[in-house]
Amino acid sequence: MDLGLRGKRALVCASSKGLGLGCARALAAEGVDLVMNARGAKALTEAAEAIRSDFGVEVSEVAADVTTSEGQAALIEAAGAVDILVTNAGGPPPGTWRDWEREDFIRALDANMLTPIAFIKALVPGMMERGWGRVVNITSQSVKSPIPVLGLSNSARAGLTGYVAGTSRQVAGAGVTINNLLPGIHDTDRAASLDQGAAESRDITVDQARAERCEGIPAGRYGTSEEFGAACAFLCSQYAGYIVGQNILLDGGGFNSTL
Repeated sequence: MDLGLRGKRALVCASSKGLGLGCARALAAEGVDLVMNARGAKALTEAAEAIRSDFGVEVSEVAADVTTSEGQAALIEAAGAVDILVTNAGGPPPGTWRDWEREDFIRALDANMLTPIAFIKALVPGMMERGWGRVVNITSQSVKSPIPVLGLSNSARAGLTGYVAGTSRQVAGAGVTINNLLPGIHDTDRAASLDQGAAESRDITVDQARAERCEGIPAGRYGTSEEFGAACAFLCSQYAGYIVGQNILLDGGGFNSTL
């Protein structure tokens, strides 16, 4: 299937590894030129070079922390007139409701709500003027089914979900769609970190922690960054123009609901 994306230009945040890299590679496979970002310059350069070699697209690299105003400004300048925006940032640390103070919530909101909003506000107006654009926010299954140890993430990502619900309907008439992808557990560094934490807190092995988590997933496994990236690429495609303000779960059936 030709997704109609060849020659488009995309900014993919936090894309040196994990789900962000999966999205970047899937878009590059469709002929999309990229602006890639990560905090670590070495990993970013390695990921960008692999994409250039594998797909022959143009790739610009911006090593910066997207949760800072300086990082956002640098990335927005490099992005220019992009057609596609994929927002992504690492989730806040786990804990319990007794652990978190006001400053912890502010940091979570900055990273997982206000940063995506800043990019949307900066880049969507240009998409509207050109009559076409796609925004995909990588959020979390926790906005559908809150995860107790990830209360900071639950809160911040739910806030972004509410913002997207209203904003997406206001820009759709200009040919711009905004949607959210809600990952469950995927085989990434984030999952490994959560498994390590669960293992340590319960005095079990990491393999046992992972196996127990898989028991709660109807698909019986963790997701892959490749299949997540493919879903992102479809939401950015010429076929997804009628998908507006949706929250699409990629969780192997973990969220149990009729609707």
